[in-house]
Amino acid sequence: MSSEVSTECLVIGAGPAGLQASYLLNQAGRDHLVLESGAAAGTFFTRFPRHRRLISINKVHTGWDDPELNLRVDWNSLLSDDPELLFTGYTPRYFPHADDMVRYLGDFAVKNDLPIRYDTRVVSVSRPDDFLVRDQHGVTYRARRVIVATGVSKPYVPEIDGVEHAEPYYDVSVDPADFVNQKVLIIGRGNSAFETADALVETASVIHVAGPGSLKLAWQTHFVGHLRAVNNNFLDTYQLKSQNAVLDGHIAGIRRDDDGYLVQVSFQRVNEVIKEIRYDRVVLATGFRFDASIFAPECRPRLTINSRFPDQTAAWESVNVPDLFFAGTITQARDFKKSTSGFIHGFRYGVRALHRILEQRYHGVDWPSRAIDPGAVTDAIIDRVNRTSALWQLFAFMADAVLISPDGAVRYVEEVPVAHLHEAVARGEFGDVETYLTVTLEYGADHDKVNPFDISAGRTSQDDTSGLDGRYLHPVVRRFRAGELVDEHHLTENLENEWDSETVHKAPLREYLR
Repeated sequence: MSSEVSTECLVIGAGPAGLQASYLLNQAGRDHLVLESGAAAGTFFTRFPRHRRLISINKVHTGWDDPELNLRVDWNSLLSDDPELLFTGYTPRYFPHADDMVRYLGDFAVKNDLPIRYDTRVVSVSRPDDFLVRDQHGVTYRARRVIVATGVSKPYVPEIDGVEHAEPYYDVSVDPADFVNQKVLIIGRGNSAFETADALVETASVIHVAGPGSLKLAWQTHFVGHLRAVNNNFLDTYQLKSQNAVLDGHIAGIRRDDDGYLVQVSFQRVNEVIKEIRYDRVVLATGFRFDASIFAPECRPRLTINSRFPDQTAAWESVNVPDLFFAGTITQARDFKKSTSGFIHGFRYGVRALHRILEQRYHGVDWPSRAIDPGAVTDAIIDRVNRTSALWQLFAFMADAVLISPDGAVRYVEEVPVAHLHEAVARGEFGDVETYLTVTLEYGADHDKVNPFDISAGRTSQDDTSGLDGRYLHPVVRRFRAGELVDEHHLTENLENEWDSETVHKAPLREYLR
């Protein structure tokens, strides 16, 4: 029996991003509803990662008493006012078990009394006027706005002739005993591929991990989605010549015969020479993509990056469907492989910023700010860069802003996406602003091209007050007028990430601001 439910804002998905959005909407007293296809919050984590070890760190013992600082090394907690709803209270494991995440998200939903309808799978989204969202039971939900927080729910399948012969990561066996003495090819070079390879080292006879381009290591690129150390034991078995290998090249085709699989590999290191290699098993671990199939043509969001993510504005709104917003890992399209919007420790701040954007646009609630004395700007910046977790996690993507009006009044605004800030100032959404400063934490130019363990590459001297050569994370202050960059100042990097030296950090910043 069909029925219709009306709400102001509909959130699709009760994973971490959907829960974060719902929590903030609840706090603001906004009418909304969350639809979740699974029987509980965080259904994704009941299956993934397949070998059940998260790569998001959970540092319980920090030596700090400041909750804001602790969030720099707590990559799993959602933002809330309840100190008991911190993931660090659920397990002491540095790399937690995925079941702990499921338990945490379930408690977060229950303790905050979030309005979630479980076992409610969205089958269609249309927009004759308001959005009309229909579930598998025939119930229709009418909403003025929709926040899609479904994550990347479909496998990303590259165009490979014969790819259907490969076993997908999402249902390949996780029992190493099923691979005894077999030669295995794993297509893909992300963490899911290497997580699988590491699990098979003790049983498989030969393992090849294949993909185009050079292998990216997170400790060098500072993008936590690249290969993490927790999954890279396999590299030892390759470089120490223990039968396994990483293949740099494209998979041109897969065909099956009575003896297994014949795979054509186009090797990039040897001018695209194609070699056919025999394997007993082929595993496809090439990641996931956003599923846009539920959207009717009149409100189907345009996709980007090999059609893996919805294309979004600086406000995380669909570029072609007004009032359709995105939250969570699918927002990584805005900082793809550059910052951390694809992960909880990044997108929790993105969701909070999205909430503030929606509050301002639809409810007339100004972005939180505070007036400060012009002479106190240096101290305000120094205090924030030494405490903030949001700028730390969403490096180079999110900024604090110092807004200066024509009469010289100064306001300090926290945690605004840089691209949105420029657009919002131009539209007058932050009032009458003559000049403004952005405060970000950033790695230096070409930081991903320098081996951080190579001492010959050099580091900035702790006595150097320019900061311009700093390749490690450090604060950057930039001055803009009418959206145009006027000048910038880099604070010198510091081993302990404490930018509070009077001579090295404060005095040079004070002189720059003067």
